[in-house]
Amino acid sequence: MKVLLYFESEKLLAKSGIGRALDHQKRALTEMGIDYTLDPNDQDYDILHINTYGLKSRSVIKKTRKMGKPVIYHAHSTEEDFRNSFVGSNQLAPFVKRYLVSLYQQADHLITPTPYSKSLLESYGLTNPIAPISNGIDLAKYQATPAKEAAFRNFFHLKPDQKVIICVGLFFKRKGLLDFVEIAKGLPEYTFIWFGDVPMYSIPANIRRIVKQDHPDNVIFPGYIKGDIIEGAYANADLFFFPSYEETEGIVVLEALASHQKVLVRDIPVYHGWLADQQNCYMGHTNAEFSQLIQAMVTNAVPDLTAQGYQTAQSKSITEIGHELQAVYQHVLAPDQLNPKYDAIMRPAKR
Repeated sequence: MKVLLYFESEKLLAKSGIGRALDHQKRALTEMGIDYTLDPNDQDYDILHINTYGLKSRSVIKKTRKMGKPVIYHAHSTEEDFRNSFVGSNQLAPFVKRYLVSLYQQADHLITPTPYSKSLLESYGLTNPIAPISNGIDLAKYQATPAKEAAFRNFFHLKPDQKVIICVGLFFKRKGLLDFVEIAKGLPEYTFIWFGDVPMYSIPANIRRIVKQDHPDNVIFPGYIKGDIIEGAYANADLFFFPSYEETEGIVVLEALASHQKVLVRDIPVYHGWLADQQNCYMGHTNAEFSQLIQAMVTNAVPDLTAQGYQTAQSKSITEIGHELQAVYQHVLAPDQLNPKYDAIMRPAKR
C-alpha cells in the first residue's frame, strides 16, 4: 500500500492546525510502515489522501479519478470555522460551504477530526462515509524538560513568581481573542500571552488594532514561535486558556493536555465526547465565569486535572491515529473484507 498525501500551499498553511495535521499523518504512516509520497507527479500510489482545497487540489483529484484510484478527503474545514476569521469571511462563508461540498462529494471516503465535525458535514447533505479520526498528538514532543521551561521564561523575562496564562491560535475573532484581552484587563496581576500569527492585512481592523497596540500591558502577542519556547510555555505556564467559539478539533488543546498543563476551554459542542468539565479540564461560558475559573485554577483552589487530561491525550497518540488511518485505507481498497478497527471507528459516538 502506498498513499499520496497531498497538501497544497504548504508554506502558507504550515503554521496552521492543518499544517500540523499533515505532519502527524506523515509520522503516523511511518510508524505503521505505510509507504507514502508527497509528490503529486508520482503516479505509483494506491490511494490519494488529500488535505487542502485549492484549484491544484481539484486537479489532483481529477487525475486520480482517471487512474481509477480511490480518493480520501480529509475534511479539516467547515463553513462554521471559516466564519469570524478573515476580512469578509462571514459574507463568503455560504460560498465557501458550497465549494467545500463540491470537493468533498468527489471523495470515496471522508475523514474529519471529531464526531462534531462529522455531524456538520452530514448536515450539508453529504452522503460519503465519514470517519471521525483525531488529528492526533506527538506525546514525546510535549514532554516537559527544565531546558524548555527555562527557554520560555528567559525569552519573556518572567520573574519566578510571575503567573502566566497562555493561548495558542490565529488572530481570529472566532478564537476568542477579544474575550482573552477583555479578561486580561480585569486580571492585571497575571501575564497573558497569545502565541500565533496571521497576515495582518487579512484580518479585520478592530482585531488588527488590538493585536498591534490596543491591549493592556499584561497582554503579549509575540507572534508565531516554535521549538523549545512554545513547548516550554505549554509545560511551564500556570494555565492554558482557549476561549474559541468554533473548532473542528483544536490541536492546541491536545498539545496542552500532552504537556500536563491545566486546560480551560469554552463549553462548545466540538469537545463533547472527549473533554468533560471537571473531569479532564474546566469549561466556562461567559467572561465572568472564565475570570473566576482562571483565578481558581492558578491558585489551586480547584482540583488539578492534568493527569486525567494527559490520559485523554494518550488516547489520541500518533500511534493510535496510525492504526485508524490504516483501517480506513484498507476499507477503501477492500470494502468487503472484515475490518473490526474500521467498524469501531464508524460506530456512532456515545453522547
